[in-house]
Amino acid sequence: MKNKKYTVTAALPYANGPIHIGHLAGVYLPADVFVRYLRRKNKDVIFICGSDEHGVPITIQAKKENTTPKKIVNKYHSMIKNCFTNFGIHFDNYSRTSTEIHHKISTSFFNKLWKKGKIFSKTSEQYYDNKARQFLPDRYIFGRCPHCQNKEAYGDQCENCGTSLSPEELIGARSTISGSYPILKKTKHWYLPLNEYQNFLEKWILTHHKKDWKINVYGQAKSWLNKGLQPRAITRDLNWGVPVIPTPPSEKEKKVLYVWFEAPIGYISSTIEWAKRKKIDWKPYWKDKNTKLIQFIGKDNIVFHCIIFPVILKAYNGGYILPDQVRANEFLNLENEKISTSRNWAVWVHEYLEDFPNQQDTLRYILISNMPDKKDNNFNWKDFQRKNNNELVSILGNFVNRSITLIQKYNNGIIPNPGILSIKDKEILKKIKKTPENISDLIESYRFREALICFMDLARIGNKYLTKEEPWKMKDPQTNKRLKTILYVSLQIVGMLAQLAEPFLPKTSKKLLEMLRLKSYFWNQIENVEEILCPGHLLGKSILLFNKITNENVKKQLQKLEKIKKI
Repeated sequence: MKNKKYTVTAALPYANGPIHIGHLAGVYLPADVFVRYLRRKNKDVIFICGSDEHGVPITIQAKKENTTPKKIVNKYHSMIKNCFTNFGIHFDNYSRTSTEIHHKISTSFFNKLWKKGKIFSKTSEQYYDNKARQFLPDRYIFGRCPHCQNKEAYGDQCENCGTSLSPEELIGARSTISGSYPILKKTKHWYLPLNEYQNFLEKWILTHHKKDWKINVYGQAKSWLNKGLQPRAITRDLNWGVPVIPTPPSEKEKKVLYVWFEAPIGYISSTIEWAKRKKIDWKPYWKDKNTKLIQFIGKDNIVFHCIIFPVILKAYNGGYILPDQVRANEFLNLENEKISTSRNWAVWVHEYLEDFPNQQDTLRYILISNMPDKKDNNFNWKDFQRKNNNELVSILGNFVNRSITLIQKYNNGIIPNPGILSIKDKEILKKIKKTPENISDLIESYRFREALICFMDLARIGNKYLTKEEPWKMKDPQTNKRLKTILYVSLQIVGMLAQLAEPFLPKTSKKLLEMLRLKSYFWNQIENVEEILCPGHLLGKSILLFNKITNENVKKQLQKLEKIKKI
């Protein structure tokens, strides 16, 4: 990782509802693990996100709650931001697309493309609701999916099979506002000629990223290219959004930028907002060829980040770098059923934080270990309980507790001299020293689940070591030297766990460092240090790392889901 700078973005969550565990497992946790690791490597990295506050889902939610889009975005922006903060996901800047700076930047992109002749306007027939007296953007239309026959597919995508659609493809299209069958009516919109960038995208994606992009990302992008790209409308007939200025005098309806034109530009406007606050130059993070742009998204956003956003940057011709990696996980199911926000079938993060205070790391551990990186995966509460109790409590927590208790009891909480090391001791110390490099290789390859396993394997080694050596039986003077050797080796493992836990379990890492009276080293220092805890070092007070999840805890969560099923 020789790059000077990293710009890491996480998909802008829609501010039309709270975030759930599927969002965390799919986008925000892998991004957070990666960024925490880069920071520990002492890399110049910025972590950028923000609320996506435009688009049809916002206006639909406003109608559902009988309020205004502005009140909706204010409500959910605050909720989402607080969830990220309380869950330990810390962005350098968490912005929102309703800010003045975002309107200014995204409008400047549109205007420059229009002036340079990179976009064009066209009048076409689009669905119109006579009852509601308004045009119907894609999310305001539902009908039968032509691919899976789902009766409630939207005009832009079928949430059942994940296929991207256009309103004209729906069978029996109807308005989500009035339920009536819409008519076709002429309207004028601006289009991005994606077809003119077919060769550019084929060279960039099919040639340069065939081997280093994930199969699902590369495959979906290739599928779009194989079909042949077509011009795509980048404006909508809506009152809510970034207004297109000037709106043609002949058009009565207000035009706003299509959310998937302006939302990705939100990464740039959020970076500019951050740089202004820090009083530094933002351009190196978006225009320096030595900067890597890494984007973490949901798999339903692949086309927008791999096709539309790169075309916008290319057409703008402002020296912007293109994504080096677009990382998209598969979906996380809940109790073997697809998470559904419309059915309320989800584990909402704000509710989890209320039900399990101070147990953020437990959910982080379970979601990383169940991360749907290559295929859809499942979350269930019994597994949540089992992994917490059998792994976090019984393996990691138990090993740390036993090691600290033993050294406090037999050596007054002071790291002893190791004395004579056995072959087994030397093997373990060698494994300890090798672990940071192994985890580095896995994280840099975006194999976060395997990196977590590697971390936990170190705790397993420690547990087995103590169980086999039985230091609690060594009380007479003859075995006292061996006892100190065992304590020394055990605490080297605990010290390394404290250093390596931070990308995965930040609160646990902080507790461990406090317990051991250690500071957090940069990753390079960990890899080169001979001893994490030197002889003579005095430990601090013992702190409980994890609490057991009870049957009653699980029962309450399952009862909550049962109530949702009955609705």
